[in-house]
Amino acid sequence: MMRALWSAASGMKIEQTAVDNIANNLANVNTLGYKEQTAQFKTLLYQNLQAQTTTANGTNKPSSAQVGLGARVASINASYTQGAQLESDNPMACCINGNGFFAVMGPDQETYYTRSGDFLWATSNEDDQLVLTDPNGNPVLDREGERIFLPENISSNNVSIGTDGSIMYRDPTAENGFTDTGQFIALYQFPNTTGLEKTANNLSSPTLASGAAIAEWDADATLTPSTISQGYIEGSNVNIADEMVSMIVSQRAYESNSKAITTSDSMLQTANELKR
Repeated sequence: MMRALWSAASGMKIEQTAVDNIANNLANVNTLGYKEQTAQFKTLLYQNLQAQTTTANGTNKPSSAQVGLGARVASINASYTQGAQLESDNPMACCINGNGFFAVMGPDQETYYTRSGDFLWATSNEDDQLVLTDPNGNPVLDREGERIFLPENISSNNVSIGTDGSIMYRDPTAENGFTDTGQFIALYQFPNTTGLEKTANNLSSPTLASGAAIAEWDADATLTPSTISQGYIEGSNVNIADEMVSMIVSQRAYESNSKAITTSDSMLQTANELKR
């Protein structure tokens, strides 16, 4: 009965974690570029009650008698499926079609990766030039790992971004009406996106599990390159209906474990009253 109490308690803990994760998904249903997460569980140690050869008459048994000691959280994995492509009023909004990630420079001067392409032009504190940033002011990086600047005397409303990330501006004197700045918005992929470590502000950082970032423009033919759609933004891939069903399942499992604790407590109380 004591095993039942601890096993049921561990079940309540993991279901609480599952509900916390579902609540986080629902809270970010309108967060641009957010990827839903799913809690995964695994069993705890098993206790052997009887060995395979332990029987009343000494004959061999085909299997042993084991009792599990509950469950624990194994991992919380993100699903990097494509989110909905939403039209945006921001002319510099960029939506990735494929498995790529944008690269930005964080406040600590480290490189982070994101799927949110709601970019803006902001004034640089160093030379008063316009630099491409995310909504938090983190500079977007080009293929050389450098910040992307707007050429002088060019209006930000005249900037165009190609599907390959090339940055151009309208130029009536050019043959095709556009002049290429020579800069490209960099796109990267990872061997294992599930291994990325999420940080705040829609940013992720690589880990040993995710592998190093792979530059799409410099990769071999086995890597399918992504494309960029200007004027669109990627929404979250959270499905509210699925999350609500998962919440109901977790709530019922939590109630079942709570009932198991109540039942074990009643059995212990009955056992204690036998000596009276």
